[in-house]
Amino acid sequence: MENQKEERREQEIVYSRSVKAGKRIYYLDVRKARNNDLYLCITESKRRQAEGEEAPSFEKHKVFLYKEDFAHFTEGLQDVIAYVQSQLGEIEQRTEWTPEAPEAQEAVEAEEEPKKKGIFGIFK
Repeated sequence: MENQKEERREQEIVYSRSVKAGKRIYYLDVRKARNNDLYLCITESKRRQAEGEEAPSFEKHKVFLYKEDFAHFTEGLQDVIAYVQSQLGEIEQRTEWTPEAPEAQEAVEAEEEPKKKGIFGIFK
């Protein structure tokens, strides 16, 4: 029965895209509801290494955005991005982070001049 639930969960994702942003990955999944309506599921996944544990774990947060809210959400997101850009000026793109060598990436970032945070960095 558990396999059937897992299969159903996978079948309802009709389009997906991932966005790597530092130690986080954002998954943008278009899902199909039981009534065949489509909606957006945004998942933030952050890698966590707990003390004393060998394997990392992942902390996940989800937001569901329904089609009737797309226009309002897009308008609000564009507004806050424009505000942040007006306050900070040009915002530099984040450098690539590779999960194989997080310590090496942190060392490189520590040597560089402090950079302005990306748009998602301000929402902590």
